[in-house]
Amino acid sequence: MEEKEENRIITSKETNGDKQLDVALRPKKLDEYVGQEKTKANVKIAIEAARRRNEPIEHVLLYGAPGLGKTTLAHILANELGANIRITSGPAIEKSGDLAAILTNLQEGDILFIDEIHRLNRTIEEILYPAMEDYALDIIIGKGPSARTLRIDLPRITIIGATTKMSLLSAPLRDRFGMVYHLNFYEHGDVEEIINRSAGILDVEIDDYSIEKIAARARRTPRVANRLLKRVRDYCDVKGEGVIEKKHCHSAFEMLDVDELGLDLVDRKILELIIDKFKGGPVGLNTIAAATGEDMATIEEVYEPFLMRLGFLDRSPRGRIVTDIAYKHLGKKKTEKQKKLI
Repeated sequence: MEEKEENRIITSKETNGDKQLDVALRPKKLDEYVGQEKTKANVKIAIEAARRRNEPIEHVLLYGAPGLGKTTLAHILANELGANIRITSGPAIEKSGDLAAILTNLQEGDILFIDEIHRLNRTIEEILYPAMEDYALDIIIGKGPSARTLRIDLPRITIIGATTKMSLLSAPLRDRFGMVYHLNFYEHGDVEEIINRSAGILDVEIDDYSIEKIAARARRTPRVANRLLKRVRDYCDVKGEGVIEKKHCHSAFEMLDVDELGLDLVDRKILELIIDKFKGGPVGLNTIAAATGEDMATIEEVYEPFLMRLGFLDRSPRGRIVTDIAYKHLGKKKTEKQKKLI
């Protein structure tokens, strides 16, 4: 497929265009953070307890799908505690010296946020263990028989890790986090509240109908909701009078090629391919990848999860199968032969 993941408007992964928007719309306080009520309640208690004891908060691990607010929650923790936050990511820390330089430049009570922490090199992970447990950095000087270990004391800091793939995190690293929170997909009402709040910050007028329709297409993900809001706002600024309302909202989504459930051209192509060329399935992942021009990992990790969450796609031992509700959504009917094959 010609359209790549980074160009999809409904991708939950952060794109270059999201960064400035995310900073502008990111809530600064816990009370402004919409949704994730159970996590918020636990975090609030942890923050208050740390304040009363006048000590850093325990190390925190946040996991969940992209775009659900892990980075935002890390910034809120820092703001609520009045702490400085340093941001890095697993792939960015290539050598042990990189991590040592970051850790030795932190001050008492600072927060180090490590995004995609599951992608840390195992050697670097081992350097992180004493930093998290003993607030110390062990450095090996020299090589061979003459090598010796030098321990450097570190200030009391908090490590906040974020990952989209909890299963890839090693058990020793996972066990060193005192608090582990799973961010779930948002309820429809929460997404509507986020859109309404974002519209106010962007100073754009929007009616209730448009809020509901944007939320329905947002895949229960704040990042997607904010991106859709921005694109619809752009359309209304050019084609309308700068107000997001019913008549322009529909036209904007038609132009963006995003349907009422949040499926875009790529999602529909995958489903239609399985239906039209492979009789609805079952068909193997490698066959789908060859027919679409995408690699298997992209299909399995990017496209399939949402289609399965909608109940449009099933995984079976024999391969992928398009469900009856997907046929109905696409306006297609099963032939008698297809019914017998399933």
